[in-house]
Amino acid sequence: MRHLSRYISISVLGAIALVLLIIVAIDAIGAINDGRGDITKDYTFKQVVIYVALTLPARIYEHLPMSSLIGCLIGLGVLANNSELVVMRAAGMSVLRIVWLVLRPILVLILLGSLLGEYVVPYTDQYAESRRMLLKGGKTAQESVSGFWNKEGNEFMHFNAVYPGGVLFGVTRYQFDDQHVLQQSSFAGRASFQGDHWVEELGAVTHFLGDRTKVTTFVTRDWNTKLSPELLNLIVLPPESLAMKGLNEYSNYLKEQRQDASKYELVFWNKAFQPLTIISLVLIAISFIFGPLREVTMGYRVFAGVVVGLVFRTSQDLLGPASIVFGFSPLLAVAFPALVCCLIGVVLLRRAS
Repeated sequence: MRHLSRYISISVLGAIALVLLIIVAIDAIGAINDGRGDITKDYTFKQVVIYVALTLPARIYEHLPMSSLIGCLIGLGVLANNSELVVMRAAGMSVLRIVWLVLRPILVLILLGSLLGEYVVPYTDQYAESRRMLLKGGKTAQESVSGFWNKEGNEFMHFNAVYPGGVLFGVTRYQFDDQHVLQQSSFAGRASFQGDHWVEELGAVTHFLGDRTKVTTFVTRDWNTKLSPELLNLIVLPPESLAMKGLNEYSNYLKEQRQDASKYELVFWNKAFQPLTIISLVLIAISFIFGPLREVTMGYRVFAGVVVGLVFRTSQDLLGPASIVFGFSPLLAVAFPALVCCLIGVVLLRRAS
């Protein structure tokens, strides 16, 4: 039984790895092609390739569910085409036993994917994004064509680049009163974190005094804010690149500032339910092999897997934003498609057995 378990594991994991390699490669090539429009004097094509290479862990994590579905269809499909599944059944092995032998390596894959998403993706994506923003220009207010915004109380802040280690480039701050009237704006070329506060360097402040303005300059000045380097690192990244702990921390910070945190809560539940998502898609794949796709060609199995994966992904993409717009729980939006897939897979497997 141990040799049989190893044989099934190698067949399934090998197919998943091959599918994942193809999908990630296509995604990376598309990202490199899209990145050509961002090329500047300092941000060259070589830097675009480096940026995409640094984001490969995130792309692997993102495409893991779809790859698991198609890979299981291919791996088990090869066994079905060679009549090996028929031999296993004839030898007295139940469908439930085969399902468990398939799920064992999938559980290991889920564990590795979770570790990748929690501990590798946030670091590599943060470094990649910070490096890209700094190379694209970000030490003066006029240079930056993008950057990151944040709101704290009556103050709006814009950072041209957020670099790891508590260093900011191009810090623009706009302070308003309770009537939303602009009181002053400032720009500092650089800011660094010094223990419990920030120090802005080489900047200017414009005070709006009724019908006139007053400009003062400074070499350094202290800046007290609740923003820590850890929180700023979260601002750099899209929610999908953050670890679950970071998503929870930033959601709490946004709630303290009376801002909408539903987008981060949605991504949090997406990450929390990814193991169930992968298991439900694998159950669908196994049920297809023992059911409607038992005797079809490999190409048809791949096509069916792509269709099911796209339908599942589209349902998640529709329900997620709908939960934000209509105000129902993000947990329901994430759990519903996974539970439906899981139920369909269990029903089809019961019929096959």
